[in-house]
Amino acid sequence: MASNPGTLYLIPCTLGDTPAEQVLPQHVINVTRKLSHFVVEQPKTARQFLSALKPEQPIQSLHFATLNEHTAAKDMGELLAPLLAGHDVGIISEAGCPAIADPGANLVNLAHRKGIRVVPLVGPSSILLALMASGLNGQCFAFHGYLPIADVERNKMIAKLEAESAKFKQTQLFIETPYRNDKMFDALLLQCHPQTLLCVATDITLPSEQIQTRTIAQWKSQSKPQLNKRPSLFLLLGAS
Repeated sequence: MASNPGTLYLIPCTLGDTPAEQVLPQHVINVTRKLSHFVVEQPKTARQFLSALKPEQPIQSLHFATLNEHTAAKDMGELLAPLLAGHDVGIISEAGCPAIADPGANLVNLAHRKGIRVVPLVGPSSILLALMASGLNGQCFAFHGYLPIADVERNKMIAKLEAESAKFKQTQLFIETPYRNDKMFDALLLQCHPQTLLCVATDITLPSEQIQTRTIAQWKSQSKPQLNKRPSLFLLLGAS
């Protein structure tokens, strides 16, 4: 182990094909360009992202280790080896901010336990951007990831989240696999009370971005949004 371990940088990336300079500060781009070691979800897409940033070293010479939902806890220590040898390392997730709804959190936790400095860099988080633009309660909120797939379990969870939201004035955020967005939207309109507020945030930071907040009754009275195969977040605030 080096006397001075490296620094673990949490590097946000774009949420789609938006140019990096539109959503990332220049400081973040500069830091990322200097790094030679990375922990990533998908090496192929990470290389594409880094190539667009024009790293100081040839892309072929960069070192990539993979961290995803299949990475075993026993393998986490190996991912820290470059840091313990004195190299700075960047974590890159598939979209947005590492360690937010992302397996990178496990590595960050281990880095803290090993006394490694962790530096979060500024960039787009679809969760926070959707909450900011929703007009719903940003003082009290919870992100739940994916809801159950089966209809009965999903509908029970929707009812539970709506009730908790109304009771605690808490904005509830969740996502769905893009090709099931329409089914989720239909379930929300069927299960929720007419005055419950629903925000649908789609293609955040992209030219096709759409973010709309309506009551369930208002959503039912207008044309259905085009959500199929488009990354979307759903935000609920139950009426008290």
